[in-house]
Amino acid sequence: METTTATLCAMDKRSLTQLAHRFREAETRAEILRQELAAAIRQADADGVAQKDICEATGYTRQQVRRIVLAGGSDAPEA
Repeated sequence: METTTATLCAMDKRSLTQLAHRFREAETRAEILRQELAAAIRQADADGVAQKDICEATGYTRQQVRRIVLAGGSDAPEA
C-alpha cells in the first residue's frame, strides 16, 4: 500500500490527476462500506444484538446506532 510522506515530490498535472482519481475511488469504496455496515447494524439489531455490543463492535455512539436502525429502509443518510 502506498503512503505519502511529509515531503512530496514535484507535482505535475498527470500526478495530480492520478492522485485525485485514487481519492475518488477511495471515496466510492468508503461509501459502499458505510452502506454495508449500516445494513449489518440493522441486521444485528433485528437479530437481537444488544445496542451496547453494536456500539463496542463499531465504535459508534448509541445515538449513531439508533439513527442507523431508525433509518432502515428509508433513503435518509445513515451515519
